This record gives sequence, structure tokens and C-alpha cells, in this order.
Amino acid sequence: MHVVDDDPGMRKALGRILEAAGYAVRTYASAGEFLLAEKAGGLACLVLDVRMPGPSGLELQKALARDGGALPVVFLTGHGDIPMTVRALKAGAVDFLTKPVDGKTLLAAVETALAQAAVQSVEREELRSLQARYEALSPREREVFAQVVTGRLNKQIAGDIGAAERTVKAHRARVMEKMQAGSVADLVRMAERLGPPYPPPERPTEG
Repeated sequence: MHVVDDDPGMRKALGRILEAAGYAVRTYASAGEFLLAEKAGGLACLVLDVRMPGPSGLELQKALARDGGALPVVFLTGHGDIPMTVRALKAGAVDFLTKPVDGKTLLAAVETALAQAAVQSVEREELRSLQARYEALSPREREVFAQVVTGRLNKQIAGDIGAAERTVKAHRARVMEKMQAGSVADLVRMAERLGPPYPPPERPTEG
């Protein structure tokens, strides 16, 4: 659990609330201090003040998202307004709380953030596994993969890549096996998760 707030009294109060609930807490006086600190592994969330000397909480949230190290964020502020709240929530914040915050409200927001962190952790692991399976495909199998997910038939793929249809069928079977796909629809969903270079799927057809 990470708490970033430039007010020493607030950091101490937040730390006490969270520690009393059983959380291991680390506190930081600024966004820069948080970014420079070594982070332990495991599920965590970030309780973050909005207005601080140096980078603001919103700027820290943006930087974390840009670097792919986003943690679920619960914002705390004594100077909130609707545009600021909307901006934070659109950027993925779990909640936007106004100081002074009571313990129950804070803990409820933190529980929601940690549940979100658990889901994100599973999704990241699934994506890493999917990327590893894709990397195991040969260049020709990747070519067939890209064609299959756009709905091309075996004979069409064969014409495109200059191979016999039976060869395409063999490549396609290996792609399905290596990707652990039970159907073309599964393969399409995998392509969507992997992202570019795959175009949007068009009428997947068994062939």
C-alpha cells in the first residue's frame, strides 16, 4: 500500500488507518520520492494527494500509465472540483475522495482498488502467456494466423502466400495448437488482445 501526500500529519493519519486495517503501508512526501523508491512486488494500490509541490497527483497518475506501471489510484484532495474529478476518473482512478476522509470511506475505496489490482494482475499474466505463445509461432505460421483472423479461407490464403492449400491447412492446424485455440473465434479474440498488426476481424470463416 502506497500513500503519497506532502502533508506529514495527513501521511501519518492515513498510514495509521491503513495499518490498523492490516495493510503494510509505505508513505512518500512527493510524487518524485514515490517514483524513485524501490517497490516490492505483490498487489498494491496508491492513495494519492492531488495538489503537491512538484508533480501533482494527476501528473503522477499520467506518468505511471504512460510507463505501463499503473497502480489503481484512490485520490484524496482538499481542493477538489468537478472537472478535476472527471479527469482523474477518466484516467482510471478508482475513487476521488475529499479531505478530511473518514476511515470507513477510505478503506472501502482501498478494497475496491485492490480488487481491481487483482483483476489487472490476472489479465497481465494472461496477456504475457498469450504473447509467449504467439512468439513461438514460425514466421509462416504468423502469416497464416494474420490471414485466418480476418476471415480468409484456406484456398484464399494459399493463393496469397503462394503455397498449396494442404500446406496452409497444416500451418493452420499448428497455429491453433500452439495458440491453444479451440475455434477461429478464439483465435480472433486472441488477435484482438494482442493488438496490432492485426486489422479488425471480418466474418471469421472455417475453411
